[in-house]
Amino acid sequence: MKFGIRTGSGGANNMPLGQLAFVGLEEVVILKRSHECYLGCLLKLVLGCDGSVLLDTVNNGSKAEKDAIPNRSLKGFDVIDDIKNAIEKVCPNVVSCADILALAARDAVSAPFKRRLWNVALGRRDGRISLASETNGNIPSPFADFTSLLQTFNNKTLDVNDLVVLSGAHTIGVAHCGTFSRRLYNFTGKGDADPTLDPTCADFLRKQCPNPANPKTIVEMDPGSSRSFDKHYYHILRQNKGLFISDAALLTNKESESIVIRLQRSRGLFFAAFARSMRKMAAIDVLTGKDGEIRRNCRVVNP
Repeated sequence: MKFGIRTGSGGANNMPLGQLAFVGLEEVVILKRSHECYLGCLLKLVLGCDGSVLLDTVNNGSKAEKDAIPNRSLKGFDVIDDIKNAIEKVCPNVVSCADILALAARDAVSAPFKRRLWNVALGRRDGRISLASETNGNIPSPFADFTSLLQTFNNKTLDVNDLVVLSGAHTIGVAHCGTFSRRLYNFTGKGDADPTLDPTCADFLRKQCPNPANPKTIVEMDPGSSRSFDKHYYHILRQNKGLFISDAALLTNKESESIVIRLQRSRGLFFAAFARSMRKMAAIDVLTGKDGEIRRNCRVVNP
């Protein structure tokens, strides 16, 4: 599949974007690229993969996506800026910020394996609109139940398999206490804990996140494996140690639970499924041709 630039062995897929990044880029494009075609298409799911989350809020204008509450923990915009600046010096006005995000995400995941885990279809153009209000209802919530999660994915032509597979991105990164503390202290509004959360895990999390928690405190989403892209997330999920309500929700549906079990059994199956879902997700609402633009600066639209 391609949007305008080939996806084979040549072209931009061979650009060493990963060499321009540094440790921590995973947090930009996986942990929350569920916010830009990943955790821009996975957790973001607003206008698709158009790089809109990179745009800064304009003075006296409406808040941009990056300033929406769910996106305030995003970091690493300067990394994308560095990559864009390096590319513009040798290949001006050709590679979009949206394509840079897609390639950087792939390379950040693939780097430890010294091979590309999937090809990236290129030729996206950058959007010119970024509104914080458009994140409402479009970013899967860590508090969502299974029905809500699946509906959010279905609205973007993604299915239950994509939901479970892409949730595996939670194997990398950290979360703030506020995203899961309800499970520890006030699950039903009666000062109780979530009975589906492993008690030992709950005790550990309460030590990390006392009530009230320090808003700056962070906890690994996949303890012991939060910097490794692997299938470990599905192991802790089956042990009822998934961090979010939305993680635990994957075990409340027979079909999604069976997918969790299959992915837990085979790293190769998970990697192949993740690559397929990433390619599928990365094709959502893509701007091509005369739509959008190739931004010169990822933070602002072209004059």
